[in-house]
Amino acid sequence: MQFTFFCNYCRGTRIKTRKRNIAAPLDPASFSDAIVQIYLDNGGDLELIAKSIESSDLNFSRYGDTFFEVVFVGGRTQPGTIKPEEEGDRHPYSVLDCAAQREAILPSVLYIQKTLRRKPFLIKNLENVMRKFLQSLEFFEENERKKLAIFTALAFSQKLSGLPPETVFQPLLKDNLVAKGIVLSFITEFFKEYLKENSLDDLIGLLKKGKMEDGLLDFFPSAKRSSEALSEHFTKEGLASLVEYNEKKMFEVKLKEIKSTLTTMINDEAEIPEIIETVKQQVKDAKFPDIEVIRMLWDVLMEAVQWSGKNQQQNSNSALRQVKAWAELLNAFCTSGRLELELIYKVQTQCYEDAKLMKLFPEIIRTLYDQDVLAEDTILLWFRKGSNPKGRQSFVKALEPFVKWLEEAEEEE
Repeated sequence: MQFTFFCNYCRGTRIKTRKRNIAAPLDPASFSDAIVQIYLDNGGDLELIAKSIESSDLNFSRYGDTFFEVVFVGGRTQPGTIKPEEEGDRHPYSVLDCAAQREAILPSVLYIQKTLRRKPFLIKNLENVMRKFLQSLEFFEENERKKLAIFTALAFSQKLSGLPPETVFQPLLKDNLVAKGIVLSFITEFFKEYLKENSLDDLIGLLKKGKMEDGLLDFFPSAKRSSEALSEHFTKEGLASLVEYNEKKMFEVKLKEIKSTLTTMINDEAEIPEIIETVKQQVKDAKFPDIEVIRMLWDVLMEAVQWSGKNQQQNSNSALRQVKAWAELLNAFCTSGRLELELIYKVQTQCYEDAKLMKLFPEIIRTLYDQDVLAEDTILLWFRKGSNPKGRQSFVKALEPFVKWLEEAEEEE
């Protein structure tokens, strides 16, 4: 990999200097000057710089932080700050001297990657410097913050040796940085750059490693910390896939909350009217789709059954008892033929996927009919035109006697 094009994006002109032997320095200031001199001697050519660093006898194990300061800002910074030291040499080929473009910054990432392969112990120093810079984002210019965001995204895209995601994401959560909107701006640039060459699943995996997959709203100022604000912001920035992911996560959280409430009330043997009222209020607050409510209700009711290991008859009796006991709850939410059909599909899927329920499908449908949860027209529609393929052929055959009975009863009427 050649890096010679890097200097075309950096400000300043090539500085011609006489190459010389550099003695191993015994203090960070001298070490910084030595690294800067290597940059200057090689005119910002990162391939040549990497070779010079490899052949030098500089003490990187002692001054690793200083090395990365020179890489990022062109020279040593004052202790505990990002301000450049007033004394000491500097070079114009740093990450922050580049244009805020992928093409300009990628060579520095690859250069660091190459250095880390040969000096893997430096990863801790890279972590230290990145953490310091990210915690101090407010002291950088907006364009410099963008460069750092692009660098960080490229570092993860290139799988920079050993760089842990929490090193990046956790320092960003300082209250003052979040409140000023600096973090949101940074992370947005990071997402945009990272997703140019990586999938959403890759990004989610990265967020999980950084313990942030459920915390996208934490990047937003408190006044804008809502799903609506998140959707508006990321949609505007062309990150619709991230909006869809967040909506899915929010759906899962709300579903878990409603299921937990329902399960508790069932176990506590609460009155059915009370349960109906509670669930309806939660569904309304969460803006939960009615089809998902039907699926959730059935899941919770079946999970609450005390199943027997291998006693099929006992399992059958338990399942049918549960359907009868909670038919009023199901009926309260199956308010249309469409929702009744969804319930049949849900029962069909579970009976297909759960061996102990496989032979129970016709009995469950008959019980739901007897309890006025399912209408005759809905059952006949499923029987004749149902679209769920899971076990359909065998279930249709099993339901034939009951359907024949329904059709005969209809003719008699």
